[in-house]
Amino acid sequence: MNAFTNVQIINGPNGEPVYVVIPYATYMQTQSRQHSGHVPHQVVALIADHGWTPARAWRDYLGLTQQEIASRMGITQPAYAQQEAGQRPRRITRERIAAAMGIAPQMLDL
Repeated sequence: MNAFTNVQIINGPNGEPVYVVIPYATYMQTQSRQHSGHVPHQVVALIADHGWTPARAWRDYLGLTQQEIASRMGITQPAYAQQEAGQRPRRITRERIAAAMGIAPQMLDL
């Protein structure tokens, strides 16, 4: 699966990310993934075979780096690495990670 490219982050007055602008075709792909409701077999296999967290497996499946996800979330790579390693991150954290990956939050609830 291809990672997002051509992404623009718009920061608010306080410097925090507020909006992300992506090409319409990419947006439509994320919508179809969010509404499909199924987790690809490859993601489940990565979790089972390697003992990875769902966030780690999804990141690998999507071909993204920790730095890319962290940047999309407006945090540092080490901060994201800690969140990704958490076995059961808080709901808001799962929602932010899912948004950065372009998937539905419930797809991280495995």
